[in-house]
Amino acid sequence: MGLLEIRNICKSYKSFKLDHVSFNIEKGRIVGFIGRNGAGKTTTLKGIYNLIHLDEGEILYEGKSIFDNELKFKSEIGLLFGEAEYYPNSTIKSLTSVTKTFYPNWEEDTYQKYLKLFNLDEKKKIKELSSGMKVKYGLSIALSHGAKVLILDEPTSGVDPVSRDELLDIFMDLVSDGEHSILFSTHVISDLEKCADDIVYIQNGRILSATTVTNFEKGYAHVSSTKEGIDKSLFGKCIYYKDRLGKFEGVIKKEDEKLFSDEIFEKRKATLEEIMVALERGE
Repeated sequence: MGLLEIRNICKSYKSFKLDHVSFNIEKGRIVGFIGRNGAGKTTTLKGIYNLIHLDEGEILYEGKSIFDNELKFKSEIGLLFGEAEYYPNSTIKSLTSVTKTFYPNWEEDTYQKYLKLFNLDEKKKIKELSSGMKVKYGLSIALSHGAKVLILDEPTSGVDPVSRDELLDIFMDLVSDGEHSILFSTHVISDLEKCADDIVYIQNGRILSATTVTNFEKGYAHVSSTKEGIDKSLFGKCIYYKDRLGKFEGVIKKEDEKLFSDEIFEKRKATLEEIMVALERGE
């Protein structure tokens, strides 16, 4: 049983359907949620937090439906959607003074710690913050009310590389106690390669894969060659390939690797980004 269980959730719109999405989030794990724009990531996250009315399915937190005790669920789940929109003329201090009243487990010391870590000035107005600083402020709130699970939609969007690396360290430190978990969607695949334990891949509203990052990567390989006369029948064995300017490269299923001879092809593990591009563009 996972800390958070998503079971067969569905949501239909005129031009899109979230189709029986299921996956679990275990304690002490960082779960990367990936897919193209419009694949259903944000709809799924909103459904988990009950921000939209689902047509079918259920969400279980610690084995119980979130709808049975939504107040407890939302007090123990930290939520951040990208660069969250706040009241632009409010100061950080005044906005937090209101926000923290919604959380019975608010931890002021933790909040102050993250303000200092992120170099946030409480006297500044929200409109004076950069995109990256707004994300950091949102994370400071999310991390400061005793949340056991963080649900983050593009948390590193607009954040510079150094600050992004700091955030990933915070994520890994947070789950290291074996009690906390993080689910975050991102297009920065290198972030997942640094810190994610598991991956949930959604495509056109359906879960394509929900497994560990290691198992996901194991299923694919990258092949390349600069030699002439490549057997073009092998192209059909590629999920996706490029053959231009004298260089061939492609992503294949691991089970087909033996078809690509060592004399002609160089082989290596495919990166998460290469696999995602192959699965989307190959489709």
